[in-house]
Amino acid sequence: MSEPRDGARAEDRSASGPQPRCALLAADEPPPVLAERRHGRSSFVIVVDHAGARIPRSLENLGLPAAELARHIAWDIGSLGMARRMAAALDAPLVAQNYSRLVIDCNRDPRVASSIPPMSEWISVPGNIGRSPQELAARRAEIFDPYHAHIRALLDERQAAGLRTILIAQHTMTDEYKGVRRAMHAAVLYNRDRRFAGLVLEMLRRESGLIIADNEPYFVSDETDYTIPQHAEARALPYVEIEVRQDLVTEEAGQALWAARLAAALAAAEAAFPAAGS
Repeated sequence: MSEPRDGARAEDRSASGPQPRCALLAADEPPPVLAERRHGRSSFVIVVDHAGARIPRSLENLGLPAAELARHIAWDIGSLGMARRMAAALDAPLVAQNYSRLVIDCNRDPRVASSIPPMSEWISVPGNIGRSPQELAARRAEIFDPYHAHIRALLDERQAAGLRTILIAQHTMTDEYKGVRRAMHAAVLYNRDRRFAGLVLEMLRRESGLIIADNEPYFVSDETDYTIPQHAEARALPYVEIEVRQDLVTEEAGQALWAARLAAALAAAEAAFPAAGS
């Protein structure tokens, strides 16, 4: 099931009164949120901030050729296929974003410039340059806000029911960035709270031949991330953000392999977590 878009149509209002509204999504376009297994029995809630590569028709592909929109600059390749398999194996709720991070990055605070990037890697994004405040506000109102409202409502619901929740933010990373090859197969990321992430790192590193990075090539911070600081750390929930190299999960076979590997590591980490202190 998907979250309805009704709330995403709200007008952007300021102290001076209502502002002109720019509609972004047409009625026949997919909603911003893909949600599955809302009542899954697992402690895990899996979120995928960069699952989709869709661009609203009104944005005319942001002025980019199709080849660029198929690259990692537009989405986390393989992340949704992997996360869906993990959710099925663990019976975990899944919440994913349908639209490209080039439209608006759902793992960035909307107040920072990288939220709607004018450039990604070495590529200029024409459709993100010179936009009016109303146009930019529509992207937040119709894509960013409904996605995070769905996550917030799900976590509120679980808290009210007394259910334990461990938040899993699933991402993938390019195997080469700005000409530099990445040797690690995957990475475990965290911000202030390493408790659960450290256990996941330990479980993954038990498999010989795997290179699992610890808080690199990225790390979670209040400045560069939104989902973990706002939904996990603000609630004192245990969490982990996981990055898997995209060339390993481009095909379904790789997605299935890594989903099984990650689901097993998460389950083992959960079993060890009470003993490690919660």
